[in-house]
Amino acid sequence: MTAVRLPDLREGHLPRLARRVPVRQILCLLPLLLVAVVAVRHRSVLAEGFGQLRTASWPWLLAAAGATCLTWVAAAVTRQGAVVQRLPRWRLLATQFAAGSANHLLPTGLGAGAVNLRFMSVCGVPLARSSAALALYLLAESVGRLSLLAALLLAFPDALRLGTLLPGGAGGPVLAVAGAVLAVAVAALALVRRLRTPVLGFVRTALGEARSVHTRPARALALWGGSLAFPALQAAGLVAVGQALGLPVPPAHMALAYLAATVAVALVPTPGGIGSVEAALIVALVAAGGPVAVATAVVLAYRIITVWVPLLPGALTLGALVRLKVI
Repeated sequence: MTAVRLPDLREGHLPRLARRVPVRQILCLLPLLLVAVVAVRHRSVLAEGFGQLRTASWPWLLAAAGATCLTWVAAAVTRQGAVVQRLPRWRLLATQFAAGSANHLLPTGLGAGAVNLRFMSVCGVPLARSSAALALYLLAESVGRLSLLAALLLAFPDALRLGTLLPGGAGGPVLAVAGAVLAVAVAALALVRRLRTPVLGFVRTALGEARSVHTRPARALALWGGSLAFPALQAAGLVAVGQALGLPVPPAHMALAYLAATVAVALVPTPGGIGSVEAALIVALVAAGGPVAVATAVVLAYRIITVWVPLLPGALTLGALVRLKVI
């Protein structure tokens, strides 16, 4: 049998061919493709949402759009507050805009986290410290959201019938599942040394980074101020849309409904909360006293402004940042 010579494999032609593949160009176009797929899958929601916008009061809609833009500023401030190293201001802001788009195309939190990890890596932040900064950001944002929710619940205890946010009898199974997951995680850390060692190392790094951040008043103020401003601006956007469409619910009650709904769906792994957030917001606004039809219109219009309108420019920004090697 005659041996056949394969020059492509032996002489390194295959690696050269791989280098010719326009990987960066493909990555630039990938967000646009994902936007198209998501838009086609939710075309009925888009059509109905844009229909609701035609009948709304435009000054209030502009206020909602302004609050949405300010959320990216708040996110940038919080991201800077979570890391000691100074990050490029305008590139950080552009990255938050792009990360918002990535967050709506991947399961909640993963898209924005990946974009910000890559951005900090390009800025020279070591992976361990950037991961610790990401964890600190998520913790601060969660604390800020829960703090605002608790404050509004104390101020308006009768504004929301919390029992309507979950199906009857669902509280017990949810707590049981959460307890089981926690028990499994603790057991795994206690019994598996290969898992325990890196996790404890990460915790030490995260605690050290948190201490470093809080020794700088400007960083601590940015971290906690931004983490409070971010959910407050999101809630303000919903209130503005509610006013635009004449939802007969007091603004504070609408903000409370928004915070309660987003906390309730925080663990649902859907891209950007698409589907789950809409359902929870409608239920929460109805629980706050709004008619079902108007509450549905408000939620659809709100999600159009905060998710669908920024999605395409955010994807274009993401592609541009990849091409410019910012991320």
